[in-house]
Amino acid sequence: MTNVLALVGSLRADSINRKLAEAAAHHAPEGIEVTTFDGIVDLPFYNEDIDGDTPPAAAVAFRDAIAAADAVLLVTPEYNGTIPAVLKNALDWASRPFGASPLSGKPLAAIGSAFGQYGGVWAHDDARKVAGIAGAKVLEDVKVAIPQSVVRFAETHPREDAEVTTLVQGALTALADASTEQAAA
Repeated sequence: MTNVLALVGSLRADSINRKLAEAAAHHAPEGIEVTTFDGIVDLPFYNEDIDGDTPPAAAVAFRDAIAAADAVLLVTPEYNGTIPAVLKNALDWASRPFGASPLSGKPLAAIGSAFGQYGGVWAHDDARKVAGIAGAKVLEDVKVAIPQSVVRFAETHPREDAEVTTLVQGALTALADASTEQAAA
């Protein structure tokens, strides 16, 4: 079983990207389990002064969740041309402690949806960049950007969209394959 931890960059309860993460969990191929970690909202802004011997409980729980996962799936909208602050902050917490972070070497893919015509590609590119610098093994070739989300999913959940199902299954399969390759190395 490959355990994939999903981090959603939108905090809205009715977020299309949250629904996209739900679609990933619902349609995960056999042998892959997707769990969404909702605790990134509880992370304080990263500050090395509070990340010492006793980091905040929310940071410990977050790092433990990443450590327990085989791979990470970032599901993010685009805010003003980049990733939401809550996701950037989570990646900052995940990058520490330097040299021994739970994200180090972990397979990671960035996907998502946005209202615009490009589906959030700038945010996904930035998420891959930040995650790579933070130490993740970023799957650069996994690209799922679903445009015009507000219109496309106005009356339907992403899990009911055949194209979305195919795309998220492909992303999850790539993560599982990368995780298996890493374990074998």
